[in-house]
Amino acid sequence: MRWMSLAAMRKASLVLAIAAIGTPAFGQQEVKIGIGFGIAFLPTYLCQELQLVEKEAKAAGLDVKTSYQRFSGSGPMQDAILSGAVDMGPYGASALLIAWEKAKGTPQQTFAISGVTTLPLVLVTNQADIKSIRDLKPTDRVAMPSLVSPQMYLLQMESEKAFGPGQYDKLRTQVVALPHPESLNALLSGSTEVTTYFSSAPFTQAALKNPKIHSILTSSDVMGKSSFLIMGATKRYIEANPKMPDVIAKAIEEAATIIKTDPKRAAEVYLKYEPSKTLDVATVEAILKDLKDDFGKSVQGVQSYADFMGKLGQLKNPPKSWKDVVTPSIASTPSS
Repeated sequence: MRWMSLAAMRKASLVLAIAAIGTPAFGQQEVKIGIGFGIAFLPTYLCQELQLVEKEAKAAGLDVKTSYQRFSGSGPMQDAILSGAVDMGPYGASALLIAWEKAKGTPQQTFAISGVTTLPLVLVTNQADIKSIRDLKPTDRVAMPSLVSPQMYLLQMESEKAFGPGQYDKLRTQVVALPHPESLNALLSGSTEVTTYFSSAPFTQAALKNPKIHSILTSSDVMGKSSFLIMGATKRYIEANPKMPDVIAKAIEEAATIIKTDPKRAAEVYLKYEPSKTLDVATVEAILKDLKDDFGKSVQGVQSYADFMGKLGQLKNPPKSWKDVVTPSIASTPSS
């Protein structure tokens, strides 16, 4: 019986050893990244196409395989991050700050692990007599993706400048939530109450091709360069995968370098992931040349957003520094 027991023990040990070889904890790790639609997500498309996350992970001594899940809206993506259905995904600066505060001190608290883009947002109009938001009439409607989008905060900030302290919501009743394509079509038609549209690329460029449309405001006018998308992940994920924030930041930075130095290649990748009947490679390449400095791992304007949201009462305890919201992977970058 003694020898049979030893043999059984050896067999069991062999089985466990074989099983351990195939166990994910000791083998390849899957990294699940949420993404959306639009040219702002181009760095993530390049990461997917060129396996940049895998490349940077290997350099860090990790063996990973990435998967990318598309979401039609920011809400479902953020829910997926909190539930663990995906490991990370891009947030707007305001959404990231809300997620950071809402779950503060819990495993679900969200932190910035990398910037993605500081894509400029542009307020355009089809009315020749509108030169600033002060010229908007009560019948004018301002289109933007949602009432909690970065565009809304920018409009509120500019309203305080234009109409005085406490007047941040003066134009709120004139805002309508429309997807970018519908906003653009409404503006171009000139037959609706939508006379103004807070746009982002490539819709900005499409709108400004029409000689009847001009810009009256940019995000830079309101608060300087500011992050449009920031890659966020929960404290739970970051603590379980401490090397991944740096891996992601380096991959995003490499994607940004490709956009800057080889915009044609980047344009081809964009159209592969988002085929278009109205955009060709040359058009997207031209857009990327204009935006060449608007991609990368740095974050911008986070503190300005936090201070303003605290003023509005949307953050009860806003961060004293933007560094409270980010991981070490980007804490030393020229951010704000």
